[in-house]
Amino acid sequence: MLFFLLYLDIDSLTLIKKVFIMFSAEDRELLKEKGISEEQIEVQLQNFRTGFPFLKLKAAASLQNGILLPSEEDSEVFVQAWERYKETGKTVTKFVPASGAASRMFKDMFEFSDAPYDTPQTEFENLFFDQIKHFAFFEALNEACLKNEGRTVETLLAEGQYKAVVANMLQEKGLNYGQLPKGLLAFHRYPEGARTPVEEHLVEAARYAASQGKAEVHFTVSSEHKALFGALVDKVLPAYAEKYATSYHVTFSEQKPSTDTVAATMDNEAFRTGGKLLFRPGGHGALIENLNDLDADIVFIKNIDNVVPDRLKEPTVASKQVLAGILVTLQEQAFRYLELLDSGVYGHADIEEIIRFVQQQLWCRNDEIKTMEDADLVIYLRRKLNRPMRVCGVVKNVGEPGGGPFLAYNADGTISLQILESSQIDKNNPDYMKMFTEGTHFNPVDLVCAVKDYKGRKFDLPKFVDRNTGFISYKSKNGKDLKALELPGLWNGAMSDWNTVFVEVPLETFNPVKTVNDLLREQHQ
Repeated sequence: MLFFLLYLDIDSLTLIKKVFIMFSAEDRELLKEKGISEEQIEVQLQNFRTGFPFLKLKAAASLQNGILLPSEEDSEVFVQAWERYKETGKTVTKFVPASGAASRMFKDMFEFSDAPYDTPQTEFENLFFDQIKHFAFFEALNEACLKNEGRTVETLLAEGQYKAVVANMLQEKGLNYGQLPKGLLAFHRYPEGARTPVEEHLVEAARYAASQGKAEVHFTVSSEHKALFGALVDKVLPAYAEKYATSYHVTFSEQKPSTDTVAATMDNEAFRTGGKLLFRPGGHGALIENLNDLDADIVFIKNIDNVVPDRLKEPTVASKQVLAGILVTLQEQAFRYLELLDSGVYGHADIEEIIRFVQQQLWCRNDEIKTMEDADLVIYLRRKLNRPMRVCGVVKNVGEPGGGPFLAYNADGTISLQILESSQIDKNNPDYMKMFTEGTHFNPVDLVCAVKDYKGRKFDLPKFVDRNTGFISYKSKNGKDLKALELPGLWNGAMSDWNTVFVEVPLETFNPVKTVNDLLREQHQ
């Protein structure tokens, strides 16, 4: 056997290496517990070895090329379409990924706590302490300082005890903000008290996502914080239900263990700690499973930290209604075409009309379509029409990190609209980098999704994931370097085979909180 191996090429060696992974009884028990097969581990390790291909791009999407900007008159029509849809009794759900910890939000303040100096030195630190009374959590922080230090925040700062104030904000003895998720932090100040992002999303749900007086809201949370989310919702829900005359149904889910991915050594072997396989969360792309479990017709998706106080909500409410109206209008037309194809009573003129809809309204282009016979066209059009649909709000590019809207090639040779992250773009291709750096718009994670087919059946969403759009990152565990595998992102590869439409929305609808000092911006005051 050794002699045989000497004459194998590198690819063959890789294949044999993949096939002969040795799993211990303990490994198999862990895999069974997580719901992960041995074959999945082999595929994941193979992904580490081969990497993921870059996407082939046609162009960056723009107002002249794939991004809609409805007029005021059209916007009114779409809002009315959404209002009519909500009266049909269909289920509308607001889906909010909320499991992320706020630790990165306080990165600068953790660094200050560990710094060799005791007074603020950087611009960030000075801004934080100079404006500390303007944070919505200031009153709670003051109480924590009185309880633990016997002095107010103001007194502690006057005494130069800056790190004591930060400790009461970050540590468990105080507000514990260093360990809590963003959704549970006090973001905005109101006369009746501070409001968290969870509460702002409840208010938003009542404003644009309630159907016949009922609002379905779903948060994805971590297991360690699920009880805290539940307690907060139980506490505040009656008041919001009364204020907005809305009956709420709030549910929670956790990222499934079966979506965890195995970590790898720098040599692409399975990474072990204490002899056990090390698994890591698969990233937000894992949430396609949570989304798939919802029994909803229309789903709004928005990040937990992109919220504003009530006084600034009107642009957000209006734009969400427009996005939803565009979605249900396009879906209604797609359903009519699918029913027409089912009937068998159509002519070539009808097929040409459907082609124009697919290419011009859904932005799915195919250069080969001119050479297809009618029978093949019907099969192709049915496949492109009968799949999940999403309308994505995009904002003008203001230099925020993250994904952007593009026209990209798919595995079947078609071109469609996609949201891409920088990791999916070949940095060595100057044309692609020009598209990326000069792109006019940015993806703020502002989606409205239709997830049932024209017969009212739920789509099996994992079937529409492009498995070749994962991402490899570099981490460490106990001082040892490792590779981590992230699944295709929720709004990137996980929705790759959906019908996608981009719509420009006002920049004031995008107000993320990436650092604690972002809460000092006018939009959050």
